[in-house]
Amino acid sequence: MTYVSCFYHAFSGAQKAETAANRICKVLAVNQENEHLMEDYEKLASDLLEWIRRTIPWLENRAPEKTMAEMQQKLEDFRDYRRVHKPPKVQEKCQLEINFNTLQTKLRLSNRPAFMPSEGRMVSDINGAWHKLEGAEKGYEEWLLYEIRRLERLDHLAEKFRQKAAIHESWTDGKEAMLTQKDYETASLSEIKALLKKHEAFESDLAAHQDRVEQIAAIAQELNELDYYDSPSVNARCQKICEQWDSLGSLTQNRRESLERTEKQLESIDELYLEYAKRAAPFNNWMEGAMEDLQDMFIVHNIEEIQGLITAHEQFKATLPEANKEREAIQAIQAEVQKIAQYNGIKLAGTNPYTTITPSSIDSKWDKVQQLVPQRDQALQEELGRQQSNDHLRRQFANQANIVGPWIQNKMEEIGRISIEMNGTLEDQLTHLRQYEQSIIDYKPNIDQLEGNHQLIQEALIFDNKYTAYTMEHLRVGWEQLLTTIARTINEIENQILTRDAKGISQEQLHEYRASFNHFDKDHSGALMAEEFKACLISLGYDVENDKQGDAEFARIMGIVDPNNSGAVTFQAFIDFMSRETTDTDTADQVIASFKILAGDKNYITAEELRRELPPDQAEYCISRMAPYAGPDAVPGALDYMSFSTALYGESDL
Repeated sequence: MTYVSCFYHAFSGAQKAETAANRICKVLAVNQENEHLMEDYEKLASDLLEWIRRTIPWLENRAPEKTMAEMQQKLEDFRDYRRVHKPPKVQEKCQLEINFNTLQTKLRLSNRPAFMPSEGRMVSDINGAWHKLEGAEKGYEEWLLYEIRRLERLDHLAEKFRQKAAIHESWTDGKEAMLTQKDYETASLSEIKALLKKHEAFESDLAAHQDRVEQIAAIAQELNELDYYDSPSVNARCQKICEQWDSLGSLTQNRRESLERTEKQLESIDELYLEYAKRAAPFNNWMEGAMEDLQDMFIVHNIEEIQGLITAHEQFKATLPEANKEREAIQAIQAEVQKIAQYNGIKLAGTNPYTTITPSSIDSKWDKVQQLVPQRDQALQEELGRQQSNDHLRRQFANQANIVGPWIQNKMEEIGRISIEMNGTLEDQLTHLRQYEQSIIDYKPNIDQLEGNHQLIQEALIFDNKYTAYTMEHLRVGWEQLLTTIARTINEIENQILTRDAKGISQEQLHEYRASFNHFDKDHSGALMAEEFKACLISLGYDVENDKQGDAEFARIMGIVDPNNSGAVTFQAFIDFMSRETTDTDTADQVIASFKILAGDKNYITAEELRRELPPDQAEYCISRMAPYAGPDAVPGALDYMSFSTALYGESDL
């Protein structure tokens, strides 16, 4: 029992000790657990605060990146932070708070004092740090988005800047070379005006590009304001563009001034060219006309004409000083052109656009004129001497012609008067005329001498003579007409004698015929016109009045007296007609009847019969003129005496 009591007491004491030990162990375990929780809290808090401490500077870092890619990478890093790095920390913070609350609960339940974390590791500290982290995080996110938008804007502006700058630089490429070229120095006025029009178009284009330059400058300014990372290069490029733009403006103004100045100078030159052309053309024509006149192979026929040429030449020489002044004035115009061009550095292209006449050609022609003037003087003086010699020949010929001409005229009038007058018998008139003819023939040496003088005139090529109205041709014709007239008049007298003797006409009848003929020959031409002859016939009793029958009879008579239809009736034809009308004359029928007797009453005759019956010469005359007979009774060698007989009297063709 005692043992049991001892065991009981022993076991009871052991149980108390165990209980005490268990309590102690429990307390210690709780305490250890709390301490472990405290240590975990401290460690977690420390780690979390350390992470927050490290993370906040990263989130507060506002150092901008240069490129959108770099900022995108930052945004991606931030997203990784949000997706990867922060969630565990959120869990840690949450776990830290849970642990803190659990620890405080356990401490409170275990009748322990509340846990007081070390300084700076309180939950409130952690929440404050976390709040600060989230504030930094929000600010960082906003900054990232702002920076991305800013860089996006910058990239857009930079690209816009580059595009506009590239377009502008492409447009300006070669413009400075174009504006600095001196093509106007060799351009003509029309080309200068075209260059000015082109330059005006360029100025309009330049003004239109002013907005682009301003836009480029504005973009560059905006890039600077937005703190673009490559602002130095942008500014340098913009500066270059602006400087080039200012240079283009200056060059444009300079080129316009140069073009306008050159235009003004070329207009002055053009006016001088035009004045040169206006004065050079007539002067050149004058020189060409002068050279033509000075070289003209003049032909003159008398002293007055050559003296007129000499006077005109002297007048021409008197104009030479003024002409030389005009030449010098024209050359001075060209010299002024050269002076303006040389002074202003203008390279004259080509020749005067208004004329092809050059100063050298003017000088050349002027020198030619100067050479031709004395040659013309000499030629005119030589011609004057020749014309003086010709004038002597004219006077020599005229003095003789003025004697011979009236002499021939007087002789012609005397012959006409002799042929009309009826002084003495026909034989007396014939004797007188033959003596007259001899006196005319004896005058022939004067004609020959005149022919000699005329030959000299012809050799001297003299075609006119103011000293006489007579020409050698007229005198020669007059002389020949005089010889013909005297010969014809003698022949008429001889024919009148033959007619008188053949017809048995008395001298008194011839005088009557002559008186009648002369009465109606009103103009004393030695022939009666048709009306004069008709009046004569009417006075002689012929029925040729102006009626049908009278006209027919007059036509028949005119056919007898004027077989050639000359329209005039000579005195011989008048005598033949009058004698035929008053005496018995042979007719064609009578001759035919005579030939028929010789032919033995045949209608033809042979050559043997003609030779047998007629004298040899008359027989041969008939044989040579008779046509062959072509009747039905013809024999070989038969001749037609009928057509021959009618032809003898003009009733058919022989």
